[in-house]
Amino acid sequence: MFILLNVRFICLIVLFVLHLIKIKLFMKLNYLFPNKYKKIGWLILIPSAIIGLITLILEFEPNSLDFNVPAIFIDELFGDKHFIGIVNNNVLNEILGILIIISSLLVAFSKEKSEDEYISKIRLESLVWAVYLNYAILLISFLFIFDLSFLWVMIFNMFTILLFFIIRFNWQISKL
Repeated sequence: MFILLNVRFICLIVLFVLHLIKIKLFMKLNYLFPNKYKKIGWLILIPSAIIGLITLILEFEPNSLDFNVPAIFIDELFGDKHFIGIVNNNVLNEILGILIIISSLLVAFSKEKSEDEYISKIRLESLVWAVYLNYAILLISFLFIFDLSFLWVMIFNMFTILLFFIIRFNWQISKL
């Protein structure tokens, strides 16, 4: 009986130690980029956003960026709908969209120079706040915006969650 209790006690200790190791390993996982990527992100984000807004407002599409590109789904205005094919497209919007998304990710998810638990807390709270704000705007848009205007809201919605996060996080950090 005494041996069974000892074996059980040792098993509980082993399980407890394994649990602590698992917690320690999990806590060390860090999905943030190194701090140097934040500067690179800003250097790409600011010009990309400015050029993107200018091309959007002026409806600028240079002919030099018209290419035949592969498409997964093709829905021509007064034509056929089919899967997988080649379409002629101006790729400026795609280039700018990719640059804005990648640079926003670099800015948003790069470590601060001194990353600690309080910064992590601010990062989490800012991310939650950005998600709530983004989806509140989306819900209001579902109720009050229609047709092509709604399509524009959905296009901007791809970028706003990261931008809201960046604004809120940096605002909170600047208050420290």
